[in-house]
Amino acid sequence: MKLNIALMTGGDSSEWQIALKGAQTVQQALDPTRYNVYRIMLRGTRWWYTAPDGTETDLDRNDFTLTLQGEKIHLDYALIIIHGTPGEDGHLQAYLDMMHIPYSSCGMVSSVLTFDKAACKRAVASTGVYLAREVRLNRNAPIDTEAIIAQLGLPLFVKPNASGSSFGVTKVKRSEELVKAVHKAWEESDQALLEEFIEGREISCGVMIAGGKEYIFPITELICETEFFDYDAKYEGRSREVTPADLPASVVAQVNRLTLAAYKALNCRGVVRVDFIIKGETPYLIEINTIPGMSAQSIIPQQAAAMGTSLTELFNLIIEDTYTKA
Repeated sequence: MKLNIALMTGGDSSEWQIALKGAQTVQQALDPTRYNVYRIMLRGTRWWYTAPDGTETDLDRNDFTLTLQGEKIHLDYALIIIHGTPGEDGHLQAYLDMMHIPYSSCGMVSSVLTFDKAACKRAVASTGVYLAREVRLNRNAPIDTEAIIAQLGLPLFVKPNASGSSFGVTKVKRSEELVKAVHKAWEESDQALLEEFIEGREISCGVMIAGGKEYIFPITELICETEFFDYDAKYEGRSREVTPADLPASVVAQVNRLTLAAYKALNCRGVVRVDFIIKGETPYLIEINTIPGMSAQSIIPQQAAAMGTSLTELFNLIIEDTYTKA
């Protein structure tokens, strides 16, 4: 009997349209002999399904069902492709847990931890990964430019502490740019995270544990035309991704170990992407993405292809593993 899958996408972050592209890629990859797929759009307080003829039907959140042509369809599983709130910050996971609906991503607690960049750094510190020095500023807190630069130096990065998007991130090169950058980060999150600049090679490593087996994906190096891997680099073609990255075997082994250690320390589920800056041969953690991009140009699909795994096979593994853990 085929599973009825709610492919949940959209969301309320600045990258909601990118999530739609990823959901389209995933829907095309899902095996139609195993799954009935209903793409559910989330925007604000509305969750709805659009039929092929354009008819829109709201999802009944009281029992996680759709009523189509008079038939009530119970959705068995949620496959989440949402960047930012509510899909990456634990909000959606909390609802699904309450409804006893299995889902594809990390659980609520892990999602909350990884979404908060500073909290995530604290949670993985015991793995031995190097971490950039930081300052956190709550919204509307005083900004002591001189003290911050004395602590972190220049250039430095300012980013939203809790955000699933590339928006609100600034590389600050001059002291007079700092206040504007912090305010820009506050537009995306209640807290700004200021970090020292680590000069090195930016890389990303996918990881998953499914069916008791550990899958560590080939490492990708991100070579950007821009100052860093920002929105333009990610989605406007202003970067080149090299998979597998040309790295010394010792660095690959270290990144693989730390990627898997972070996954386990945070009790992750499904496929996760861990990003680092390699300074010399030392990996500095940037962030952990619990719902990585899945559009055609995204990193995880590239890494899966490099290790000879199709997206169909990848999502079969994810669904089989997480469905049985409901």
